[in-house]
Amino acid sequence: MKTFDKSSKLDNVLYDVRGPVVDEAARMEADGLSILKLNIGNPAPFGFNAPEEVILDMRQSLWDCQGYSDSKGLFSARKAVMQYCQLKKIPDVTMDDIYTGNGVSELINLSMQALLNDGDEILIPAPDYPLWTATATLAGGKVVHYICDEESDWNPDIADIRSKITDRTKAIVIINPNNPTGALYSKEILEEIVKIAEEFGLIIFSDEIYDRLVMDGLKHISIASIAPKNVFCVTFSGLSKSHMIAGFRVGWMVLSGNKKAAAGYIEGIKMLSNMRLCSNVPAQSIIQTALGGYQSVEEYLQPGGRIYEQREVIYKMLNDIPGVSAKKPKAAFYIFPKLDVEKFNIYDDEKFALDLLREKRILIVHGGGFNWDKPDHFRVVYLPRVADLEKATKKLAEFLDGYHQK
Repeated sequence: MKTFDKSSKLDNVLYDVRGPVVDEAARMEADGLSILKLNIGNPAPFGFNAPEEVILDMRQSLWDCQGYSDSKGLFSARKAVMQYCQLKKIPDVTMDDIYTGNGVSELINLSMQALLNDGDEILIPAPDYPLWTATATLAGGKVVHYICDEESDWNPDIADIRSKITDRTKAIVIINPNNPTGALYSKEILEEIVKIAEEFGLIIFSDEIYDRLVMDGLKHISIASIAPKNVFCVTFSGLSKSHMIAGFRVGWMVLSGNKKAAAGYIEGIKMLSNMRLCSNVPAQSIIQTALGGYQSVEEYLQPGGRIYEQREVIYKMLNDIPGVSAKKPKAAFYIFPKLDVEKFNIYDDEKFALDLLREKRILIVHGGGFNWDKPDHFRVVYLPRVADLEKATKKLAEFLDGYHQK
C-alpha cells in the first residue's frame, strides 16, 4: 500500500513548545492525571480575562464582520495601529505599511517566506522564540544564532552578532521584550544593533508582542523609532498578551524605514497577504477599542498586581533551590532559569523535562526548545497564581534533591 510521509522541508523544523514533552503530558492527562502547565504563555486558563469592553465590542461588531476585509485589514484597525506607531515614535508609517494577521505567528511565517531564498542567512537570537527559527528554516533560509548573554541580563552579544555576519546575511531578528528570558533591551543596545544593520545593509525584524508588559517603571523602546531612514524595519505586535486574548489571534506587522530599497520584498509580502485573503475580521474589529481605551494590563504589572507578584515569588523561590539560578525578568511573563549541570549530571535537557513531568506532573519547556545549545536551562511561565507557583517550585526542589541523570 502506498504510504505518505511528511515533506522533507520539515526535516529540520522544530517547535518544542508543543513538542514531545507536551505529547507525553497529553497522554498522562488522557490517563486521568492532573498536570500543572508552565509551558505556554496562554493567559486564559490561569484566570486572566480580556477587558469587558473588548468582548462587548466584538459581539456588537459581528454582524458587520461576515465578509472579507481588505487583505491588509480593516481601515479602523490599521488606523489604530498607525496611531499606536505614532505613540511609539516609529516614523513615516502609513496605512499601506500595516498588515493585520491571525496573530503575530502568521505574519512571522509570511515575512520569512517572502524574503528568504535557499541558503540566505538570517541572524536569530539564542535563546529564541522557536517559531522564528522554524519559519526561517521552512522558507529555505540558513539560521545563524547569535548569543544573548545571561551574565549581561540576557542582552544580545554585539560582538557575537558582528562575528557571524557574512555576505549572505539578509536580516537580523530581535525579540524585545524577550521570550523566553523576560529581558528588556536598553536604548544603548538597540542603537548598537541599528549601527550593525546600517553598516551591513540588513533588515531588522523586531518581535515586540510583549511591549506593553513591562515592569519596574521601565519603558519599552521600539527599535524602529531610533533606526535611520536608510534601514528597513519590520515591527510585529498584537493583542494576544496585552489584552489576554491569545485565542482571538490578533496581530499586526508594520513596515518602516527604507521602503524603496525593500520594494521587491514588499511586493512579495503583498502577494502572500493577498493569497490568504485577509485575517480574522471579527478579531480586527476590536483593535481600535483595545489600543484606544484604558490599558487594564498595567494593573497586573504594578506591585500588588498578579504578574508582578507572581514574578517576585517565582524569582525568589527558584534562586532558593540549590543548583538553580535565574536572572530577574523585566517584562513578559517568562523566566529562564539555569541548572547546575555538574551537580545534577544533566546531559539531556529534554530528558530532564520528561523526568520532571512524570515524577511531579509539572510541564515546562527545556532550553533546547528555544534553540539554546546547552542542556542547562528551562523556561517557566509564571502565569499561575502565587499558590500554584509556590506548590510547583516546592515540587521542583523536591525533584532536584538527589536528581542525577544516568
